[in-house]
Amino acid sequence: MFFHVQKLLNEIVPDEPDPAAANILQEGLGGQFGEMRTMMQYLFQSFNFRGKAKPFQDLLQGIGTEEIGHVELIATTITHLLDGSPQYQGNSLTPGENGATPLGMAPKAPNVHHFLVAAQGAMPVDAAGNPWSGSYVYNSGNLVLDLIYNLMLEATGRLQKCRLYEMTSNKTARATIAYLIARDEAHERAYAKALEVLGVNWGKTLPIPQIDNLKIPEVRELVEKGVNKQQHHFRLDGSQMSKIFQGSSPTNDGSTLITLDQPPEGFTIPELPERPEEFAPGLTPELMVLVNEMSRLQ
Repeated sequence: MFFHVQKLLNEIVPDEPDPAAANILQEGLGGQFGEMRTMMQYLFQSFNFRGKAKPFQDLLQGIGTEEIGHVELIATTITHLLDGSPQYQGNSLTPGENGATPLGMAPKAPNVHHFLVAAQGAMPVDAAGNPWSGSYVYNSGNLVLDLIYNLMLEATGRLQKCRLYEMTSNKTARATIAYLIARDEAHERAYAKALEVLGVNWGKTLPIPQIDNLKIPEVRELVEKGVNKQQHHFRLDGSQMSKIFQGSSPTNDGSTLITLDQPPEGFTIPELPERPEEFAPGLTPELMVLVNEMSRLQ
């Protein structure tokens, strides 16, 4: 079973609305190498796990559970990059008033569905608007093969996020992208360490891509906190993940891997305002009376 805390793994840093940044982030959410893929792939590998190699199953399940939080974080970021963009671009917010077109900017946006279908919110699609597909998920049942594939997935995801970082200067987008760059590196280390336990010698191959984290300010701050070398197991009933994620890092940079029992503290999820131009949430005064009555219930 899973539990949910209404907090985010990383802070939503405020900046101006930016539909273009929102759309490129869709690749990190619903793309072939995005967070929805990693979440589903690792969880299904853990659900279908066979045999008694429990530390490896715990590793898959722990990272897979964290990826649920990554989906939540990147989707929330996309929504905040979209929210208020019609008003920001000078459009009236009252639907139809004096012939107004409060969503007049939407046809020129990178993805009109962000306004037409999703009410200024994230969608389970990639940056080209292609829907996320379950066929992306790889689960062969062979532990070594699955771990190799997972390492490739994390390396490709991190490569793409480094490219995403270079595509936008928006602070909201960059804060989330930088966090995911750091965490993808931690997951690269995790799967590489698991394969190292099984006899693989990585030499100087990792991490992929081999970038200088210190040159990206937002990533440097996270690396200084050890975010790229730590992994929480996301379990309430104990985990054997630490039998794998511990000791010297397979990146051979002198760093040490640490499994954390204490969960992340998290950050408050910013509340989204009503958007009358999207008819969202579309609650009339009469319906709000019912909502307020329900809220007062003990």
